[in-house]
Amino acid sequence: MFVNTLVLEGKIEKSLGKERYVFSDATGSVNVEIDDDDWNGITVTPQNIVIIKGEVEKDMFKTEIEVDVIELKK
Repeated sequence: MFVNTLVLEGKIEKSLGKERYVFSDATGSVNVEIDDDDWNGITVTPQNIVIIKGEVEKDMFKTEIEVDVIELKK
C-alpha cells in the first residue's frame, strides 16, 4: 500500500456512514475517513470550506484519505 501525507481545502459533500465522507475540491472528489474524535466539536455543512490534513491510502482497488485533522477555514 502507498501512503503519502497531504493538506487539502474543500467541502465535505455528504456522509457515507461509519466515519466515511465524500470530500470535494476544484480537482474532484475522494472518499475520506474522519474518526469521530477528530472532529473536535466542529459542525460542518456542505457549504462550509474545510481544511483537512491526513494520509493518502491507495491500493489496487481504491484511494481514500485517512484524515488526522479537520478544521473550518477562517
